[in-house]
Formats: sequence, C-alpha cells, structure tokens
Amino acid sequence: MIEPTTLRALLQRDGCLTLPGVYDGISARMAASVGFDALYMTGYGVVASALGVADAGTATFTEMLDRVRCIAGAISVPFIADGDTGYGGLLNVDRTVRGYAAAGASGIQLEDQEFPKKCGHTEFRRVIPADDAIAKIRVAVDARPGRDFLIVARTDARYAEGMDAALRRAEGFLNAGADVLFVESPESHEELRRVAETFKGATLLANMVEGGRTPYLSTSELAAMGFKIALYPGSGFLTAAGALQLVYRNLKTAGTGTGSKAPMLSFADMNTLMGFPAVHAFEKRYGLADSHKE
Repeated sequence: MIEPTTLRALLQRDGCLTLPGVYDGISARMAASVGFDALYMTGYGVVASALGVADAGTATFTEMLDRVRCIAGAISVPFIADGDTGYGGLLNVDRTVRGYAAAGASGIQLEDQEFPKKCGHTEFRRVIPADDAIAKIRVAVDARPGRDFLIVARTDARYAEGMDAALRRAEGFLNAGADVLFVESPESHEELRRVAETFKGATLLANMVEGGRTPYLSTSELAAMGFKIALYPGSGFLTAAGALQLVYRNLKTAGTGTGSKAPMLSFADMNTLMGFPAVHAFEKRYGLADSHKE
C-alpha cells in the first residue's frame, strides 16, 4: 500500500503549493478531483455555509470540528484547517489541536486575534499580547501528534499594530516551533516582499483574497518572491455564491433551473463526483442491486 504524501513532504518540493479553499463535502471533493495535492478548510466558507452568518467569531470549536471530520471523510488528500484563535485559552488550544488531528486534518492554522475574531481582510481586528500569542503556538506544537501535523501561525498585527509588530510576532512564532508563518493582509507588493526577505528559508504562506486588502498575485508570482504556500480561500465560495445567484434568479423569473448563465454540472457527473459508482459497486457485491426485482 502506498503511503499518502504528507504536507511536509509536499512543501519540500520546489515551487509554491497552491491551496484552494474548501468548506464542505462538495467543494472538497471537487478540488480533490481536479488534482490539487492539498487543500485548505476556510473558516469564512465554513461559517457562511454551515451557519449562514459572517465569519466574526460566531462558530464554536465543535461546529468547526464537525466540518473537519466531514472534509476528512470526503477526500484522501491532506488539508490544513482553520482553527481560528484556538477557541479560548491555552487549554482550549491544546484541545483544538488534538481534536483537529484526530478528526483527520493534516495541519491547523491558529491566529493571534482577540476573541471574537474576524475575517482577516475585514475591519476592526485586534490582537492579543504577543507573549500570549507565542504561548499558544508553543502549546500547539506540543499538542500535535507528530511533525507531519503542521502548525500554521498567523498574525493579524499588520492591521492592528503595523508591519514591524507583525514581523516581530512572526519571528516569535518561528522560535516557538511554528512550521508555517502567515502574516495576514500585507497591503502592498513591498510589504509582501518584506515578509519574504525577512524570513528567507522559512516556510511562508500568502493569503490571496479576491477583493481583499493584499495585492492579488498568482502562485508563480508568489513563488518568485519566496513564498511556499499560496492560499486562495475565497475562490470557491465566491464563485459558488455567484452561480447560485444566477440560477436562482433564472428559476424565479423563468420558472426553470436551466438556461441561466451559471455553469451547471450534469446530474450524471454530480453522481460520479459524490461517489455513486462506489455505492453501486458495493450493492452489487452484497447482492443489494437485485433486491428490488421480482
């Protein structure tokens, strides 16, 4: 049996790893089916799809953990899962890391915002004291089951305290054992380059949000700067929401689900994506396929 490729092994390859944002079973299966080596469970997308509210600290640990299990059960490729602030103090961080790992994630992203946290490209974000944030990363490193479970340390201090403070925090996270450094929402090309130059040799993540605060670059452009992970958390759910708007408007005005400008997967292709061929094979193997016949 071939062992699955770990995230750590993927990051040892040349170039920059592209991680699409997934948020439910359909998006996870689709991203895996088109050939991505690894994925990212986006907190914004999970909160929006599961709760129908803004990503503003409303989701609980148990709600997010349920979605980690869902995605892990739907795919076989590794994925990093958004763990927000760890859902409390140091004991909560310990529990969150252990829970995410047991549920099937390959890594967790933890951030230094005050609770309740907010999406990293929105306003009014505040961060906890640097020493407290670094302590959370130390706890996370100690709580993980092994080195193949990656700790992604994110700081939102660029917005709250400026770039110098963000870089100091990232250095503290690196010294605490973080595997990946994530300086959230640099606001210019120069700031992105400064992150890359400050932490040459470290594994750096850049977050690309369509319409967000950071200049929107391709994976190849980020690789040239020195980043190892290019995160595109919103591409999937923004597109899905746009397609739903088109098809629902068409259904409302024309009385039919077909004929809108939204792309629509065929029912047969959807069945294949969701695993019906395996269901049918299972039923044939155990004699269930003929049980309905006279």
